[in-house]
Amino acid sequence: MQTALKEIEQIPPHQLYGRVGGVRGLTLEVNGAQAALSVGSRCSVQSRDGRSVMAEVVGFHGDAAVLLPYGTLEGIGMGCKALVAEHNPMVYPSSRWLGRVINAMGEPIDGKGPLPRGNQAYPLRGVPPQAHARQRVRGKVDLGVRALNTFVTLCRGQRMGIFAGSGVGKSVLLSMLARYTQSDVSVIGLIGERGREVQEFIEDNLGQEGLARSVIVVATSDEPALLRRQAAYMTMTLSEYFRDCDLDVLCMMDSVTRFAMAQREIGLSGGEPPASKGYTPSVFSELPRLLERAGPGTGKGGITGLFTVLVEGDDHNEPIADAVRGILDGHIVLDRDIAEHGRFPAINILRSLSRTMPGCNSEDENELVKHARRLMAAYSNMEELIRLGAYRAGSDPEVDEAIRYHDALEAFLSQNQAEGCTLTEGYSQLAGILLAGQE
Repeated sequence: MQTALKEIEQIPPHQLYGRVGGVRGLTLEVNGAQAALSVGSRCSVQSRDGRSVMAEVVGFHGDAAVLLPYGTLEGIGMGCKALVAEHNPMVYPSSRWLGRVINAMGEPIDGKGPLPRGNQAYPLRGVPPQAHARQRVRGKVDLGVRALNTFVTLCRGQRMGIFAGSGVGKSVLLSMLARYTQSDVSVIGLIGERGREVQEFIEDNLGQEGLARSVIVVATSDEPALLRRQAAYMTMTLSEYFRDCDLDVLCMMDSVTRFAMAQREIGLSGGEPPASKGYTPSVFSELPRLLERAGPGTGKGGITGLFTVLVEGDDHNEPIADAVRGILDGHIVLDRDIAEHGRFPAINILRSLSRTMPGCNSEDENELVKHARRLMAAYSNMEELIRLGAYRAGSDPEVDEAIRYHDALEAFLSQNQAEGCTLTEGYSQLAGILLAGQE
């Protein structure tokens, strides 16, 4: 009853509207309501065939507001009415959303009926907790992936990026993390993904058990840029809700790059100048606003973030990868050469980093990891000579040791998609390899 009364109180006593004065490409120009509109405001545009298309203000051109639609422009022409809608859209999440698949607007798309409405409103563009009020990252998270648990250990409340080119195994690794990572709740955002992969991810990768403790937000690649961007906001908003319920939340987003592409499209439509590789300045201001919403909360709950970055042309220094790497608390690098040699997941341990290590490990664990990294680095430096047969045994004792351990370490880093591995098992197996080699 109280919620209904609050909604009634929020109903405006009058309705403001403007008229469509022009259509340019994918944008609309609306006249007559400029005083009530600002960047981020929304209008409901009434088409001539009776449809209502939501659109968002992305800029102004002269006396007209420039709007980008959330749908198609069919049926919209000069003189169509544009009703001014709410400026800061809200969502009313509930714990009963677990096990559901929704779109960027917070509507169910799984055919399981309507979503129950929560009591508290959450803004889609929320702000992260104050830096001084946040808790510190807490104990280690069991990711279920042997290579990550031992060499790139993740803590609760940490934000990690997964950097990979196309076809290197990013989706497979993500599915393993979604299935095996230990958390109370998972919120998974599929941003700009192929439509056919959504059902495969839910049925094959998550399964019924994983879905029961997850909420999945979907915006496929064919949807407008505004919806792809909003799907990322929706993912973070739902994560914040469960965090405020004092739960440990795993937030997974695939991918941040497609969020950036959507923001680039929106920025260019609003008249922003293109900067690095065509990305507009707003892209680089929106990325930290989005990613900083993950992390520890002010109470018991926290958001552990795993964000994939699609590296264009295998260039790990391209603008988005470079910007995201500087914001997050570590990065996992998937290497095409490793994938081509048949080792999956194709994680380049030497190029991957967790900023919470070695602080979260014991001295024995750190020594174990340091020893294994040193062996892998020694082998990597001489790899070409070893493969060509140009290296002579006995030339370098460290390289000889690295060659002796190489096959065992490669087997350790390999892991089948259907195989899980705990933190304890990973360190135990690594210790067994290194001790066996000393005998």
